[in-house]
Amino acid sequence: MRIAVTGAAGRLGGQVVRLLADRDGVDVVAMTRRRPPGGLLPPQAEAAVADYAEPAALRTALRGADTLVFVSSDGPDARMLLHHRNVVAAAAAEHVGHVVALSSLDADAASPFCYAVVNRLTEDMLLASGLPCSIARASLYTEFFEGWLTEARASGLLRLPAADGRISLVARDDVARALAALAVGEPTGRHHDITGPVPADLADIASVTAEVWETTVACEDIPAGTYCAETAASGLDPWWLYAFSSLFASCASSPGLKSGTTTPC
Repeated sequence: MRIAVTGAAGRLGGQVVRLLADRDGVDVVAMTRRRPPGGLLPPQAEAAVADYAEPAALRTALRGADTLVFVSSDGPDARMLLHHRNVVAAAAAEHVGHVVALSSLDADAASPFCYAVVNRLTEDMLLASGLPCSIARASLYTEFFEGWLTEARASGLLRLPAADGRISLVARDDVARALAALAVGEPTGRHHDITGPVPADLADIASVTAEVWETTVACEDIPAGTYCAETAASGLDPWWLYAFSSLFASCASSPGLKSGTTTPC
C-alpha cells in the first residue's frame, strides 16, 4: 500500500509518517512544502516536495498513491481554502483510492470560528469530489492550548473570553494515531470525532493546571474586546489575533465540546 501524507515536515504530519513507516507493507510518501533537512524523516519514507499552492507538484506527488492522509494547510483562511481545493483536485485527478482528511470537531459553515468554516467547506468539497474518504474531526490540541497555560502559570491567572464553553483537549499524538489507523483501513465515508477524555471549562482547566504544576492558577472570563486589545498590544500578528478571537467567540457562543485550529502544528 502506498500512502502519501501532506504536511509531513510538521509535528502532526511527521508523526503520522513515522507511524506508517513502521508498518509492514506500507510505502510512505512524505509530502512537504520544501525539501526537509536530513534526519527529519524516517529513512524508509520517500520525500516529495509539493507545495499546497502548486497543483502540478501535488499531482506528481500523489501519482500512484492508494491513500492520502490530508493534513490541513495553515495561515489565512482564504489561502487555506485555496490550498485545500488544490489538494482535493489533485487527489481526484490522480484517482486516489482513499482520502483521510483532518478536520475539526466543530466543522460548520455557520461557525464564528474561521477554521471551522474552512474545515466544513473542505469536507463538502471532498464529498462532492466523489473520492472515497474518512474524515477525522479533531478537537483542540493540548500542546496548542499549552501556550495560554504557560502564560497562566507565570501570572497565576488564565484570562480568556471563553465564557462557560467546554473544551475537550486532545493530545496531538492521539490524533496522529487515529489518522494512521484510518489510513490503513477501508474508507468509512463518514466523520470520526477525536477528542480528549473529558470536556472542561476554563475553571476545570485552571484547576488541573494548578494541580499538575503545583502552583496557583485561577481563571477569569474576560470580554472579547479586552482580549483583543491586550493581545494586539502584545504584538501578535493580526491574522492570528483574528483566528484566536474567532475560536473563543465560537466557544463562548455555543457552550459544549469545542474544537480548535489544526495550526500551527
